[in-house]
Amino acid sequence: MLPDLDISRRTFLKHGVLATAALASLTNSGQAAEPTGANFGFSLYGMRKLPTKEALRVCSEIGYDSVEIVCMPDWPCAPESLSAMARQDLRGQLSHSKLTLASLMENVSPLADDKTHAAILERLKRACELGHDLVPGSTPIIETVLGGQPAMWEQVRDKMVARLQDWVKIAEAEKTIIAVKPHVGGALHTPEGAVWLMDQLKSSPWLRLGYDYSHYELRNIPLKASLESLLPRTSFIHVKDTAGTADKFQFLLPGDGRTNYVDYFQALKSAGYKGSILVEVSGQIHTRADYDPIQAAKRSYTNLAPLLERTGLRLPRA
Repeated sequence: MLPDLDISRRTFLKHGVLATAALASLTNSGQAAEPTGANFGFSLYGMRKLPTKEALRVCSEIGYDSVEIVCMPDWPCAPESLSAMARQDLRGQLSHSKLTLASLMENVSPLADDKTHAAILERLKRACELGHDLVPGSTPIIETVLGGQPAMWEQVRDKMVARLQDWVKIAEAEKTIIAVKPHVGGALHTPEGAVWLMDQLKSSPWLRLGYDYSHYELRNIPLKASLESLLPRTSFIHVKDTAGTADKFQFLLPGDGRTNYVDYFQALKSAGYKGSILVEVSGQIHTRADYDPIQAAKRSYTNLAPLLERTGLRLPRA
């Protein structure tokens, strides 16, 4: 079992996380407050083999609330591959499927050389523009890992800060949150590193964190400790499971490994988390020749949806 997860709300409120949801169950008028909770989605990173229209239909029929679309080069929804008409069509498909577009996945690194860094800024801008086209008035998050290797952290962290300041300028101009996700195999790989990075960027509202406990579980970092430090700075959550260690790891579908999701979801509920919880199928799984994206989405839903309901974390589907 994981340690006791009755996380102090004072810890979260001190950092300004979702204060209203965490504090009140009644409005000033005495009426019940609007229900708070999370939406449960699936990242299309695990459905590259399916046409996007089919992937949206499948996710909707399974029962998911939201999706994450991949906008990396050579993927079906790369911005450079989508004309104005294609974007309008995709927007209509999202509406028809009644799925919220929670985020757009990129894969860019602040550790690139100067020429590549300039190209990355353009890519981020195009991703932001795609988000505006698909969800006018409520732009989805752009999320990415940061690259590098764990042993590099001390040598590259100052360069990360400098480069991410340029990312923040793009995000602020486009009014789009960019969320960076620590990775067990990346230069940014610990909660302490993530907090340090956010502090150096003066907690910009446009640069936030993605939280994925699998990367900390592999390092035997307790769930409670990682949530207390990172959730106040987090804008979305990926879920998947793990086996092995940080040096030799295997990612699994959520619910197929050792993560205690009841404790996990109860902690998020106590904290008043209201963002997206998105199943991410690792490339270790979805690149296998025998991988079935529909069965993976169904299995992940079957593993987690009852636990989300039991803990009361998930909002009723619209």
